[in-house]
Amino acid sequence: MGIIAKQFAFASRYLPTYLNGAVTTIELSIIGVLLGFTIGIILALMKISKIKILNILSSIYIEIVRGTPMLVQIMIVYFGLKKIIPEQFTLLTAPMFLCSLSISLNSAAYVAEIIRSGISSVDSGQMEAARSLGLNKKQAMIKVIMPQAIKNILPALVNEFITLIKESSITYTVGVGELMYAGKSISSATFELVRPFIFAACIYFIMTFSLSKAMGLLERRLAND
Repeated sequence: MGIIAKQFAFASRYLPTYLNGAVTTIELSIIGVLLGFTIGIILALMKISKIKILNILSSIYIEIVRGTPMLVQIMIVYFGLKKIIPEQFTLLTAPMFLCSLSISLNSAAYVAEIIRSGISSVDSGQMEAARSLGLNKKQAMIKVIMPQAIKNILPALVNEFITLIKESSITYTVGVGELMYAGKSISSATFELVRPFIFAACIYFIMTFSLSKAMGLLERRLAND
């Protein structure tokens, strides 16, 4: 059997395992971005708030999260919450839930800075114009400022999603069956140290490259609108 035929045989045998891992990776990343985006908006609004205590709390959270490795954060959340949450709450102690929460809390710090910069990029005259039309500050922020800010920061948010796809690989250390875990399992089963991870790397590349190209198309479409 030739080298190429061996690679196809390997791929066809273990493709379902890799695909299951890839699906879990995407699920972790989507939850991380969506929940991180929600928390990030709150943190961003706290940071630009005129209430000093909110500003300080948001800044402390962002600096701590951005200044420590995600792996450390996962270990703290995973083992910390496992000690606090009663064992009968199996869903809340599941590795998938705890790792999704960890990724979301990490992503929130980066998304908060992205949103803050997006809000800052909107001309201050937009707020003044909205207020002059009778909108209060909250309505102006929701209906005028945020839509423009999100359009400006969309590429950065997609880049954050791509980053999470790659960084979610560290969740295999606590037993989440994502793509890296699939590669490690196949490596253990076949006693091969390189090929299983090369195939995993190829799938990571396909996912991130496809997202990058899709983002490029979306950017061009938005630029033409």
